[in-house]
Amino acid sequence: MELKLNRPICFFDLETTGTDITKDRIVEISILKVFPNGNKESKTWLVNPERPIPPQSTTFHGIDDAKVANEPTFKELSHQVYNMIKDSDLAGYNSDRFDIPLLAEELLRADVDFDMKNRVTVDVQTIFHKKEERTLSAAFKFYCGQILENAHSAEADVNATYEILKSQLDRYDDLENDMKLLSEFTTRKKAVDFAGFIALDDDGNEIFTFGKHKGAKVEEILEKEPGYFGWIQNADFPLYTKKVLTAIKLRKLNNKLV
Repeated sequence: MELKLNRPICFFDLETTGTDITKDRIVEISILKVFPNGNKESKTWLVNPERPIPPQSTTFHGIDDAKVANEPTFKELSHQVYNMIKDSDLAGYNSDRFDIPLLAEELLRADVDFDMKNRVTVDVQTIFHKKEERTLSAAFKFYCGQILENAHSAEADVNATYEILKSQLDRYDDLENDMKLLSEFTTRKKAVDFAGFIALDDDGNEIFTFGKHKGAKVEEILEKEPGYFGWIQNADFPLYTKKVLTAIKLRKLNNKLV
């Protein structure tokens, strides 16, 4: 089954120096862009993370310091990456919890004003976990009947993810071939920022999900304790979380002026 698309969708995968969204860096990124007419465009970049790659990460994805020593930095690649994804929805394997948050951090560090307005995300891993509870290699074998060669290479993983989603649509009659509905199905929680520090309650209000103000409305805390905003901005929170919090604060100020 081919995807029914109203706009392009970019399947992408990252290999990184580690798993900390705020501190780790990309060493490889692969993007497969699928257009509504069925055409595809793909690009893979090795990236110099400007820091040593830990041996345990090299063991996982096979990329060491020597391999990326002469490759461009993410900042040098950032506009190419952004231009490829800017008009697209996003999809990946565990992408909602890792790849998209980390990519957002890298883009914001490179001064690219990335956000998720007017786009949806589809996390193929969530479909798999809700239906079968296995890994990417097992998913590829289960859905596509093939062995995933070169697992943990970004290009192999991203192409396997694309093929898995198509096979999932063939297998499950209750899955709609619609990116917005797939996004809703694969969304684990109503997070406002990628990292989940700010979420929506049942009434659609932004609330904090951590610390002493867990469960409290963000606007109310910013009103009662304005110093909390400054503390978050100066602490080691993801850049996208800080951006979302700033937008909420500006919205509240603008509402006061109206």
